[in-house]
Amino acid sequence: MAETTEKAPKAPKKGGGAPQGTPGKGRDKAPAGAVDHAPNAAEGTPRLQEFYEKTVRAKIQKDFGLPNAHQVPRIQKVVINVGMGDAGKNPKQLEAAVDELGLITGQRAVVTRAKKAIANFGLRAGMPVGATVTLRRARMYEFLDRFITLAIPRIRDFRGLPNRSFDGRGNYTFGIKEQMIFPEIDYDKVEKIHGMDITIVTSTDRDDLAMALLREIGWPFRGETPQRVA
Repeated sequence: MAETTEKAPKAPKKGGGAPQGTPGKGRDKAPAGAVDHAPNAAEGTPRLQEFYEKTVRAKIQKDFGLPNAHQVPRIQKVVINVGMGDAGKNPKQLEAAVDELGLITGQRAVVTRAKKAIANFGLRAGMPVGATVTLRRARMYEFLDRFITLAIPRIRDFRGLPNRSFDGRGNYTFGIKEQMIFPEIDYDKVEKIHGMDITIVTSTDRDDLAMALLREIGWPFRGETPQRVA
């Protein structure tokens, strides 16, 4: 009876990467700035979001006596806006501002344009006047976490953020004088120092609930000692 011999498996080609099906090997990297908002084992839920869901929601519901958990306010989005009146004359500065917002937020900024002409300001309809970014879900929580823990301690002579900047409908807007407070910004590559306005939009139309929400996530209001996220 003839003997049968098993063929040895072929060795992988040089530079061919790991065999198909090996987790974490040979996969294409995600594009720069791309974020998958769906939680997974590798990244997990942003810690500020987890802190809100596990601690803040229950505390606000108890403190305000809200009968329904869906009445507890949440942050819906964060809008960051940079206004540059001379953007039409200095396109390089506008391009630099767009790139800086991308570094700060991890999301590509959108150029804002004038909706109508204003002769006194030398504006024509459609002329670029700044840049803006709208953050939601994971990127929103990650930005707020970095802002509270990393950017704010870099503000010189910081005495707290204003506590009267609510608009009467549960939204909070404040200004930053310079982009240099964000650690992502390289001072040597800055074209021009500029400020920005940041608006936090919440799901409630009550300023007291919105203020309690920000206070519980660690917002450093003027004259108060902020809570710290564990």
